[in-house]
Amino acid sequence: MKQGWAALLALPMLAACQPAEAPQPVDPARFDRFFLWAGVPPPPAVAQARELYILGGEIRRGGPVRLVAMRAGVPHVAQAKVWLTVRTERLDWDARVWGDVRTMLARWRGAGNRLEGLQIDFDAATPGLDRYRTFLEQVRRELPPGTRLSITGLLDWSANGDPAELARLSGLVDEVVIQTYQGRTTIPGYAAWFAHIDTLPFTHKIALVEGGEWTAPAALARDRRFAGYVVFLLAPPNARPPSPAGRDPRRP
Repeated sequence: MKQGWAALLALPMLAACQPAEAPQPVDPARFDRFFLWAGVPPPPAVAQARELYILGGEIRRGGPVRLVAMRAGVPHVAQAKVWLTVRTERLDWDARVWGDVRTMLARWRGAGNRLEGLQIDFDAATPGLDRYRTFLEQVRRELPPGTRLSITGLLDWSANGDPAELARLSGLVDEVVIQTYQGRTTIPGYAAWFAHIDTLPFTHKIALVEGGEWTAPAALARDRRFAGYVVFLLAPPNARPPSPAGRDPRRP
């Protein structure tokens, strides 16, 4: 869920696209969908959530490809829909990884969760969307029938993505969750990146970071495929790293 500052700041920041009012900090109490990462104590708002994206495992660059579990056990969520999120830094998944992902999905579903499906959290650069699409085609082949698929996406996709590649993604994924932040901070000038958000050919949600600034850009008002917000919850700055499989490398 990270983006290069240089690439983001290269887009011209048109005055007409800037928020018209002072941005407000993102308060989880005002939302009902959340990313819940390892080691993050859930705030009271999570008890009323309608949808949770829970980090279950990571596939890290370097060394043998393997799924590293990020939770000590299986979550048990009664009221909310649940997505099993797998964060990956590489796309060379092998048969063992596919088997481990299917096993984790089955365990989460078997625990009585309202499991929506699998979310792939991968920072797919806009020029490499064709390669990412090839990977997602394999994901569809490997997942159990009926499993929904969510992916994360970059702000740059709507501004500079190849329309043909974006259209092909629409036939593979059920939704894209577009990040608007890096680390603990909202990306400066984010409104300019939403000028063409309504042209994306797939259902999409917008991911905000807890405590980050946010004012909805005007383009969202005409965006027929906009399906709501997801708040990325943060651990307190002095919190201990999560114990099951190490620290989330994206968090400062």
